[in-house]
This record gives sequence, C-alpha cells and structure tokens, in this order.
Amino acid sequence: MTGYGSGADRIDTTRPHPARVYDWFLGGKDNYPVDEELGRQIAGLSPDTKRIARHNRWFMHRAMRWLTGEAGIRQFLDIGSGIPTEPNLHQIVQSAAPDARVVYVDNDPIVLAHAEALLSGTAEGVTAYLDADVREPERILELAADVIDFDRPVALSLIALLHFVGDGGEGEGNREGAYALVERLVEQLPAGSFLVLSQLTGDFDPENVEKGVASYAAGGVTLVPRSHRGVSRFFDGLEVMEPGLVQVVDWHPELSLGGLPVETQPVPIYGAVARKP
Repeated sequence: MTGYGSGADRIDTTRPHPARVYDWFLGGKDNYPVDEELGRQIAGLSPDTKRIARHNRWFMHRAMRWLTGEAGIRQFLDIGSGIPTEPNLHQIVQSAAPDARVVYVDNDPIVLAHAEALLSGTAEGVTAYLDADVREPERILELAADVIDFDRPVALSLIALLHFVGDGGEGEGNREGAYALVERLVEQLPAGSFLVLSQLTGDFDPENVEKGVASYAAGGVTLVPRSHRGVSRFFDGLEVMEPGLVQVVDWHPELSLGGLPVETQPVPIYGAVARKP
C-alpha cells in the first residue's frame, strides 16, 4: 500500500460529501450525521435508493472481473473511489490477477484517513491512493505514473462519479466540465486501454430524480443526471463493449458470483465498458 498526500484533519462534518452519503446508502459506518441526514432525505423521496446504490456497486464488481479476465488488464486507475467497502476494486482484480496494480483517487479526507488500514493489497501487486480531485486530471496522471506504466493498457474507472460534475457552464470553465475532463484523461491512455463508467439518469423516473437533485443542491452538492445520449457522449471515439450502454443491472449479470436479484423496476444508472482503439 502506498499513500500520497495528507488531509485527515480537513474532514468537514458540517456539509455532506457524496462519498460519505454513498457509504451510508451501502450500509457503511464511515459517515457523519450530516451525511445520514441527506441520505435519509433522498431515501425518503425514493425508497429504491439503497437498492440502486447496491446495483451500482455490483456493476463495478462485474466490470472488474471482465477487465481482468476477458480483457487481460493489469493496471487500474479508479477516480472517485469513495470510502473502501469490501470487496473493493483492488480485492476483485488482485484475487484474479495478484500482480495487478491499482491506484485509487479521491478528494475526501475521510477516504485518506481509512486508506492505510483498508487498502492493503497483494504482495505481488501494488495498491496506492492519491489525494486528488477529478478536476486535476494532469496532476492525477503525473502522480499515478509512479505506479502505473502509461505505455501499457490501463482501465480508467469512473464509477458513479460524473453525475457530481457539471457540464462546464458559466463560472466553471469548459476545461472542468465532465466531458472535457474525461476526454483529457482518456487521451493520455495508450491504445488498448478501457474506460468503465456509470452515471445516474433521469430517463426512467425524472420526477424523483429531480427531487434528489434538489436535495443534494440544498446540501451544497452538485448532482447532474444525464440521458442515454448524454452518457453516450463520454464514450465518443471508443469501442463500447457488449452489451453496450445499459442499465447497470443488465451489464453481464452472469459475472455476478452470488447471482443478482430479479428486478421488476428500473435501475436508473447507466453503465458501460469501452476500449480505446
């Protein structure tokens, strides 16, 4: 385990943070009353919120199994990693490929506070953590190069992250918009690399999703649901793997080790894995 940066003393318990709210949705304990309060508000608007969060997590597990197995990837850059919840990404990939190298990136100090204890990997591989923000792609890539060889294929993981990043409107700057950030990251990856991404959508339940947007906004957090076409834009110039951009529950359910519950309601998160030619 390698750690970069510091900041455990910067934990702000007066405002909710997306990583900690997500931890609460998943049943974790690494959150604060302000995070639980927002989580309960959102769950009150949509009782399916915890179910949706679990499906997003399970999508990540299946995507990592596919990348280590079918695609043979051994290097992983996970931006917006969130608070470690077992099994975490490095545990999934290193159980299949012990020599896999994983770099986690997040900007929440509570993630850094837990990183040393919770992100221990295999002796053959490397597991590292960067204290950085997705809006700093060049810095992320520069620091990650201490662990990752960017002359060899890399899996870039952006799981449930980009709906917390705006499109680069007035006052934000296009360079910090979600599409520009993804483009800047992907253009630095070698051919044969992969982008794995999941993103909230309002396509199936727009009314409740908009209520969730308002709840996050009241807590000072940006939430940007995107349509199927809007999410597809992140994969421009890439080869999207089968079954394409789908609800996360429909992405290779056969790769689930324990089986997935039968769903009769939509899971309003799109997910896909795409290869850089």
